Amino acid sequence: MENRIEAGADGALLVPDEPVIPCMPGDGIGPEIWSAARPVLDKAVAAAYGGGRRIRWREIFAGEKALIACGSLLPEESLQAIRLYRVAIKGPLTTPVGEGFRSVNVTLRRLFDLYACIRPVVYLPPVPSPLKTPEKVDMVVFRENTEDVYMGIEWEAGSKEAAEVAALAKRLSGKEIGPDTGIGLKPISKQGTQRLVRAAIRYALEQGRDSVTLVHKGNIMKFTEGAFRNWGYEVAAREFAGQTLTEKEAREQYNGRIPAGKVLIRDRIADAMFQEIILRPERHSVLATPNLNGDYISDALAALVGGLGMAPGANIGNGYALFEATHGTAPDIAGQGKANPSSMILSGVMMLDHLGWGEAALLARSALGEVLRRRFVTRDLAGHMPGATEVSCAAFGDLICEEIGRMKEGA
Repeated sequence: MENRIEAGADGALLVPDEPVIPCMPGDGIGPEIWSAARPVLDKAVAAAYGGGRRIRWREIFAGEKALIACGSLLPEESLQAIRLYRVAIKGPLTTPVGEGFRSVNVTLRRLFDLYACIRPVVYLPPVPSPLKTPEKVDMVVFRENTEDVYMGIEWEAGSKEAAEVAALAKRLSGKEIGPDTGIGLKPISKQGTQRLVRAAIRYALEQGRDSVTLVHKGNIMKFTEGAFRNWGYEVAAREFAGQTLTEKEAREQYNGRIPAGKVLIRDRIADAMFQEIILRPERHSVLATPNLNGDYISDALAALVGGLGMAPGANIGNGYALFEATHGTAPDIAGQGKANPSSMILSGVMMLDHLGWGEAALLARSALGEVLRRRFVTRDLAGHMPGATEVSCAAFGDLICEEIGRMKEGA
């Protein structure tokens, strides 16, 4: 079928010049930020390729809009579109309480086995930051997306199931769990861990980044998070032996230096890592984490560079990819033009890179950075940035489009 993105035999995407890409504007501020982001992406593609490429957007339903239009939070028609076209982009979605899904986002990740949640976090000046030297923050978080507590295996306190699990735990471990206790499981597998760490190492090698840090709580949870650490080192040693080295090897063989072309593989306890991203962010480049650790750390990193409004995200699997704004729906400001579309725009930039359209991605990213440098920002940033000019969500997108035009003319 024409205009479909296909997966080649080696897993690489085969992208036509006019691919169809499903889009879900989302709930709350979602339609506003998507309306600002879409023209930026279209302008960047048109400018980069002289009209020789373009995206054919196809809107599909999910979340509250889907519930109203189709009677389902996640209609089968939307799932079929993602299966058919492989790459999609979405705004923030709301999951109404009691509607059967823990989270539409989590459901999408699991249905398409989007095992790697990728969150690049880099400082764009002069965005306000609590750090004295925010320019040192440039990390990419690879967070495992399908296991850990996000599998949602739990039983309510006082339930028959919780009592049965408590009895089993007592028999196997000798430890007593009280009857008023909710119980959850934390599955972490070797296969799930190693494909995530493999993707992180490959990314570091392809992008010229010098380290991958395995973030875990293995000092306490030895057979889940501790195993994550061990399995991560194992895949590095087995599959990337000539391209990676440990901290011990770096000390003993290279006097602590990392040779060009090699990637340092190390690990950090999760609570210590929270200190390091604040005190020594320049020491870390790529982080590989189990699900819950990555959730906390990626949001904490986003706070260091201006908040979730500045943080893009992608969910990547074998042959499928879903790009998304990483923040919530913010219904309290929906429809008021106050929302920051940067996360949505930068997620679209990640999508362009994923398609292999790096020229368009660079144009959009550079134009956004230039608009920020000139201190035109949305309300979330304006009150904390001296000399800033506050603009609406739509106007912010328009300014980026204008900057793309100027950059292309000056090229």
